[in-house]
Amino acid sequence: MLTNPNIYTVTHLNASVRQLIESEMGTLWLTGEISNFVAPASGHWYLSLKDSRSQVRCAMFKGNNRRVTFRPANGQQVLAKVRVTMYEPRGEYQLVIESLSPAGDGLLQQQYEQLKASLDAQGYFAQAHKKALPLHAKKIGIVTSSTGAAVHDILTVLERRSPNLPVIIYPTLVQGAQAASAIVNAINIANQRNEVDLLIVGRGGGSLEDLWCFNEASVAHAIFNSQLPIISAVGHEIDVTIADFVADMRAPTPSAAAELVSQDQAHLHQQVTNLSNRLNKAIQTQLSKKQHQQRYLEQALMSQHPQHKLQQQSQKLDELNLRLNQAVNRHIDQQKLHLTQLTGRLQSRSPVHKLTAMQQQQRNLQTRLHSAMQRRLQQDHSQLQNLVQQLQTVSPLATLTRGYSITQNDKHQVITSVSKLKPGDKLITRFTDGEIQSTIDPA
Repeated sequence: MLTNPNIYTVTHLNASVRQLIESEMGTLWLTGEISNFVAPASGHWYLSLKDSRSQVRCAMFKGNNRRVTFRPANGQQVLAKVRVTMYEPRGEYQLVIESLSPAGDGLLQQQYEQLKASLDAQGYFAQAHKKALPLHAKKIGIVTSSTGAAVHDILTVLERRSPNLPVIIYPTLVQGAQAASAIVNAINIANQRNEVDLLIVGRGGGSLEDLWCFNEASVAHAIFNSQLPIISAVGHEIDVTIADFVADMRAPTPSAAAELVSQDQAHLHQQVTNLSNRLNKAIQTQLSKKQHQQRYLEQALMSQHPQHKLQQQSQKLDELNLRLNQAVNRHIDQQKLHLTQLTGRLQSRSPVHKLTAMQQQQRNLQTRLHSAMQRRLQQDHSQLQNLVQQLQTVSPLATLTRGYSITQNDKHQVITSVSKLKPGDKLITRFTDGEIQSTIDPA
């Protein structure tokens, strides 16, 4: 009996569908809101990406999520680079996330790359369109904010290196929604006046959003169409904008731009920059070709790679692990409830109530003892006052207060009779308020 070749097993069907999905869909970019985020002990991440009407299950394996610079959270808008596939054990299609970034930064970066590729294809970055900078500029134009740090840095360098070089500032906004049109207007005004030999266009450093006006197509067009040579000096050395690629020369900072235009070796720097741009362009071209070839080979390898089964088995293991954790947590909750009941019964029989009553009785006794000690102390104090008063009544000092006195010799012996005295003896007579000394004269 012949076997019908159109009869599939479920496993064979799911494997075939997975290969079909992966070969047809490949890799794509997807934006959405995170929900149902789970990060089990295996290190893999599982989540759903949704919008207002639909959602799709996703997995991001630990080899990829280690490169993510933030911790995903439910409700967060993200931009994901995903590979469409199928989780064969359940017959559900899912996305394997290869890279993940917050939606704002990711979308801006994607727009940056798209505009860069488009302008490159139109020849905006071609070395043939770049104008040579004058070897000895007689007048410099600056397109930037008149109150920003960039104009201060440029003027400081020019004052130090070429104090006699005239400078004209074409003030403009360099941040915000209206900045791009303001920059375009300033470049056009400088070209219409034609009063300078070259322009420095730029600003100080900032975030990608702060520098975004220099990534606008309108600014790129204005720089490309400018009849005056333009040096782009945007941000710090690590900041690279679309304006840097279109300009006739890029300076890493505004101060560096001032260095370039104020020295006699500007032509040499321009040649080095041109050669560097050509080298970078050649490297980027070769790199783009290699990346395209690599993606093609990776796609071919993915359809045959055992990593898919390994990832699906790992995902199944994570699901079983989650179920086990849930069962363990339910058992722990039951034991906690039982422990709470036993604790309540134990507290109802606790001697703490009797101990509280005894502590209160102890405090009462201490209060009574303190009161008794106070009364005894007052009685002893009254008795001492009486004894002092009695002592004062018999004290010789009290007698002195009534007009009497006490006479002593120089040995402090009390004189009670005249017969004990002789001429020349020294006497001390004490009164209630002091004493006097005297000497017995010869008769």
